[in-house]
Amino acid sequence: MPVTHARNLVTARLSQAEVDAVCAKHDRLWLSKPGGARAVFAWKDLTGLDLSGRNLCDADFTGAILTDCRLNGARLDNATLFGADLQNARLVDASLRRTDLRGACLRNADLTGADLFEADLREGAMAAADRKFGFRRLETGHPVAPGEVQGAILAGANLERSRLSGVMAFRADFTDAILRDAKLVRANLKQASMKGANLSGADLSGADLAGADLRDAVLVGAVMTAWNVTDANLSGVLTDEPAGKVLADLPYEKMIRDHARWCETGGEEGAPSVFDGADLRGLTSIRGFNLTALSAKGTVFYGLDMEGVQLQGAHLENADLRNCNLRRADLRGARLVGAKLSGSDLREAQMGPLLLGGDRVLPCDMTGAQLKNADLSGADLRQAVLINADVSRANFQGALMRQANVTGVTRQGARGLDEVI
Repeated sequence: MPVTHARNLVTARLSQAEVDAVCAKHDRLWLSKPGGARAVFAWKDLTGLDLSGRNLCDADFTGAILTDCRLNGARLDNATLFGADLQNARLVDASLRRTDLRGACLRNADLTGADLFEADLREGAMAAADRKFGFRRLETGHPVAPGEVQGAILAGANLERSRLSGVMAFRADFTDAILRDAKLVRANLKQASMKGANLSGADLSGADLAGADLRDAVLVGAVMTAWNVTDANLSGVLTDEPAGKVLADLPYEKMIRDHARWCETGGEEGAPSVFDGADLRGLTSIRGFNLTALSAKGTVFYGLDMEGVQLQGAHLENADLRNCNLRRADLRGARLVGAKLSGSDLREAQMGPLLLGGDRVLPCDMTGAQLKNADLSGADLRQAVLINADVSRANFQGALMRQANVTGVTRQGARGLDEVI
């Protein structure tokens, strides 16, 4: 059916006091107190106002003008932001789980560390039924480009299973973003920064990534049919293709078992094995194996189930351990210099010093390691060396870190780190 020229809507400008009053009623509704009412800001102008930390779950911002608004840490889960103007808005660490952002403009918005799980950021335009013309497009009267994410900062944001098909994200920053199983069909991602982003299982069919920075991005299981990566930087990208010597080249399963037997019998049976430069993803699981003193420099373990594995004193320099299950693993004295551990589960892992006899101890060395979004809650990190490591958005709650060396650590958004040192 035909769509006529746009019809502008008059939007009322709200003051900070008026917005605070609406938010207070919304809080009362959530707390099941009398006098509560859902926050409805549809077609309202909230330019430059502060809604930081507010609970606005299920609120209605359809067509609202939120330019330059501060929404840091706000809870906007399941909220409706269809066609909203969020240009230059700050949504650092905001929660937008399953939020409807279709047709919203996020140009130059800051969503660093925001949670957009299953959010809908697809193209969209608002229209109303018109007896003469079929449909009439609705606009706020504010200059806005629907569905545009150009220049937006989504570094470290969680966009797992989000819908971004057709989105205009020219030069947007998705550095270290989690985009697992996201829909990016025909998305315009020209010159976007996707360094270290996790795009495993994402659908990038027909996406335009010309000139994009995809260094160290994870594309395991991603659909890349007819995508455009002209002049894109793909160095260090991890795909389904082998990233080293694979199972077909060497009997890794037997070698792992031989090494474990060698450790368990004190060297009487089995034999020590070297896995430097290997791609061990085909093993799927090495849960509970005793692999003390293993040499696996530059080895790809990505996504392996390694719960309870014993890797005391292991050489894991520059190894890829991203998204591995290392819960309760024994990594005392392990060398993890330059290792990639982003997104790994290290809950209750032993990463303290290894006693070598007498007064000699060997600390767990993670100098320059990548631990972004890793979960280290309850881990033992006493005397661990984390010099120049990146622990952005990692969880250290309940971790033991007495005498840990955190010189030069990048800690943006890390939880529990300051309390345990």
